[in-house]
Amino acid sequence: MNFAVKIPCSTSNLGAGFDSIGLALNLYLEMEAKKSDVWEFISITETLQGLPSGKDNFIYQIAEKVAKKYGIGQIPPCQVKVKSGIPLARGLGSSATATLAGIELANQLLDLQLGIEDKLAIATTIEGHPDNVAPSLLGGCVIGHYQQEVNYVQLPFENVSLIAIIPEYELKTKAAREVLPQELSFQTSVHASSIANVSVAAICQQNWSLLGNLMKKDLFHQPYRKKLVPHFEQLQTFLEEKVYGLFISGAGPTVIALAEKNCPESKIAEWQNNFPTCQWIKLQVDTNGMEVRKAKTP
Repeated sequence: MNFAVKIPCSTSNLGAGFDSIGLALNLYLEMEAKKSDVWEFISITETLQGLPSGKDNFIYQIAEKVAKKYGIGQIPPCQVKVKSGIPLARGLGSSATATLAGIELANQLLDLQLGIEDKLAIATTIEGHPDNVAPSLLGGCVIGHYQQEVNYVQLPFENVSLIAIIPEYELKTKAAREVLPQELSFQTSVHASSIANVSVAAICQQNWSLLGNLMKKDLFHQPYRKKLVPHFEQLQTFLEEKVYGLFISGAGPTVIALAEKNCPESKIAEWQNNFPTCQWIKLQVDTNGMEVRKAKTP
């Protein structure tokens, strides 16, 4: 079967919602597969150049994990074309999209007939938390919890602009996790949780000024990771009176600002002049999640 998959990127945490809150955005990983005599991964976009072209490709390795889970030893070989508009190692869920691509590759080639809940469970088990895979799979804003099973709620996220400020340098998730504390005191945990709780309530009410204010108060990860994202505090100072708030996207180093719904591109270009080494992109929420279709390739 020839098929194609389109998977949106995601931002996660949104301040205090560490490893729990995620939002699908309109940058995409696209994959097209057709049966072949040997496994071959072809990178279409420049950002993916240099990635493995055979069975050592990450997408294949995920597909192989899924096959083994269902007791299947061999996956029929394919030629897989992959393109992506998602910057790698920038905190925009690129690994989560690749994980979902691998799951869908196994699903289609092995006729596993996996449902949405099956895919979400497998992806979350692989990633360890649902904050990126859930929105990329389901679309929109997803608030999730994982402990043997995935519990989640989808919420609308509307009437606001999301401006991604993407630096030139990469930041690996492993490095960003290594700076986090192993534990927090009970009192700090209660305080941090209350910030996260009200953040969720603010999303429910679409009270973006409240959410933006709470983003500054996060105690779970941003106080520790900001030293790895040196432009974060500079952006906070510069954008203080211009946006609702801003947060480190995922593990970083991308920073995302919440701004008024009709924030003009001219204003964003003006702001970019003060941080010329960063790419500034106005993004939209993707509400469709992962889409699978028959490929045009014969």
